Amino acid sequence: MDYSAQVFLFGYATAAYQIEGSPSALNRTPSIWDTFTHPDPASGVKHTADGLSGDVATDSLNRWKEDIALLKSYGANSYRFSVSWTRIIDFTGEKKGKDAGGLDPPNEAGIKFYREFLEELIRNGITPAITLYHWDLPQALEVRYGGWRDKRIVEDFAHFAKACFNAFGDLVKHWITLNEPWCVAVLGYGYGVFAPGRSSDRAKSPEGNSSTEPWIVAHNLILSHAYAVKYFRENIKPVHGGEIAVTLDSLWCIPYDDKPETAQVAQRGMDARLGWFADPIYKGHYPASLKAMLGNRLPDFSAEEIAVVKGSSDFFGLNTYTSNLVQEGGTEEFNGKIKTTFTRPDGTQLGTQAQVPWLQAYAPGFRSLLNYLWKTYNKPIYVTENGFAAKGDVALPREEAVHDTDRVEYYRGYTSAILEAIHQDGVPVKSYFAWSLLDNFEWAEGYTVRFGVTYVDYETQKRYPKDSARFLKKWYEDHRQVPE
Repeated sequence: MDYSAQVFLFGYATAAYQIEGSPSALNRTPSIWDTFTHPDPASGVKHTADGLSGDVATDSLNRWKEDIALLKSYGANSYRFSVSWTRIIDFTGEKKGKDAGGLDPPNEAGIKFYREFLEELIRNGITPAITLYHWDLPQALEVRYGGWRDKRIVEDFAHFAKACFNAFGDLVKHWITLNEPWCVAVLGYGYGVFAPGRSSDRAKSPEGNSSTEPWIVAHNLILSHAYAVKYFRENIKPVHGGEIAVTLDSLWCIPYDDKPETAQVAQRGMDARLGWFADPIYKGHYPASLKAMLGNRLPDFSAEEIAVVKGSSDFFGLNTYTSNLVQEGGTEEFNGKIKTTFTRPDGTQLGTQAQVPWLQAYAPGFRSLLNYLWKTYNKPIYVTENGFAAKGDVALPREEAVHDTDRVEYYRGYTSAILEAIHQDGVPVKSYFAWSLLDNFEWAEGYTVRFGVTYVDYETQKRYPKDSARFLKKWYEDHRQVPE
């Protein structure tokens, strides 16, 4: 494919569970996030910061035309969104149980809805980019065999992907299989703070084992991605064209000091956060540092499997938000046993602090990360998420919150870093999707954090553009010819 001839995709990103609401509409059945956010009330347990769920979110299943109008008004030429697995596949068993192949049948009502959505996007000049999996595993598969912990998930995910490819392949040319598999494996099965909430903490998860499960889950995620891509390349691309990849999340690891050994620590951090998934997919093997740390707890690919996994992404999908200063001294395997901080040796902070503790603004780190990815994996880069939760804005009245200065400054720095990477460094960056189109349900944070460029009044569901939306629209208008 001639990537140089492609139009730069500019737009905004969302995820189904975070915006759609209407959890039982169109024959949708529960996902693990429905279950996770509705624990037994008698237990007194809350799995989100405010005890709330995505039952309503931003009501986008009903307000989707309004959301498309927002995208158009913001100058977007593309929209990255995810489909709900349990709206695409029918897990009720009420129609015809399982089909002849032993897999649950497609849900025609859900497919019809997403097709209408796609057609409306295209009528408005907005190119769709679909994410197949943004964390909403069907609860039926979790109950049936343990979901991502069991290799049977590979067949079920491929089946779901095929349903999407066959239903929408004539309309969609940009596909993402998985969103941030590190978060799925680590937050869901290591720390237990995301669905399905498994860890070695017996109070949270009596049966979980965070010393083994995240590595098994990650392995099955990689295989699921690869076999979905195999089907796409063999059956869909020859007919409809298109491109497909996985989206990985990564921060940039900056050595805390100038010691050579600290540079090695930083590389170990990159191996654990990014290389864990990127190295098998782009290079055909797990990072050596990960193997050395985990030993036989790291699963092996068979020769047949690695042949499917290696080279199974057409581009590098990147979600990134921040950078960390790193040094030796950590104990957590999930980040490579490195110690992280935002505080420099002289006591100053790396950048502006966000509402969430894990995020500070540091645009030079973004540029460095883009260069690292191009040098290491040699694939065009699609920035599929990047954004900022401005500190304190969740407590502000709407009239003040829409003037989101810190978010504007974040975007000013990070969009400048993209242009620098493209023009000064020669990095082929082919998209920029801001996170997020709307304030929405932010997973374990519930509604206590706002990432949107659109203020959402959750009582009325009315949308109000923020200054950051206006900034990004003007940035693209000013530079739209530059990245081509």
